[in-house]
Amino acid sequence: MRITKRTNLAIRVLMFCGANADRLVTKSEISERCNTSENHLAQVINQLGQLGYLYTQRGRNGGIKLARPMERIVIGDVFRQLEATVPLAECFADVDNTCPLVSACRLRLAIADAAEAFYAHLDAITLDALVCGNDPLLDILAPARCTAAPS
Repeated sequence: MRITKRTNLAIRVLMFCGANADRLVTKSEISERCNTSENHLAQVINQLGQLGYLYTQRGRNGGIKLARPMERIVIGDVFRQLEATVPLAECFADVDNTCPLVSACRLRLAIADAAEAFYAHLDAITLDALVCGNDPLLDILAPARCTAAPS
């Protein structure tokens, strides 16, 4: 199974927002840290906003942040919603499916079962499990965070 760039980037955006949960973040910050173009990022941010994962604020002091707590963002749900329109193989496509074996193919069923097992595994993972306590990730995504102990 191959994950689309869009889904990969969406998870990076969610992790970045989770790592910087105390403030609004900008598209340019995410673009720089996640090594992607702002144009591609804008499409992903828009989709995540429409799906209810991100809150977006326009304007001079605008930015984005998570629209719900990290423990309520289930990675399996994110993958399902973003990958739902991408066929796993030609035989899963509504259009352009030229495979003559579709009506009798057991491999198609096995692939569908494997995909569901993949999503089910990701259902046990929330965004907070990816971000919280992951100091190496936080060093990359939120290097300006204060790590000094109070005196």
